[in-house]
Amino acid sequence: MERMRITLLTQEHCGFCEQAHEILQRLAAEYDLAIMTHDLGSPEGQALAQQGGILFPPGIFLDGKPFSYGRPSERKLRREFDRRVRATR
Repeated sequence: MERMRITLLTQEHCGFCEQAHEILQRLAAEYDLAIMTHDLGSPEGQALAQQGGILFPPGIFLDGKPFSYGRPSERKLRREFDRRVRATR
């Protein structure tokens, strides 16, 4: 399976952003993930948010496509990662 590229849009003092980062770090131990983090206030972060319809942080993109924003769900991420792993077998 090819490495999954994860982009995480965050902002300072965001509890859900910290939670999303922790979840992704945990999942990276099980799945082949390349995780990039961008500040939502940066020009690149703003462009990604606008392009993906991210209304508030954290925003999560999987392989360049918007996946979720707001409170992160480890279960939802794990289901999607498992689906992608199965699809490549």
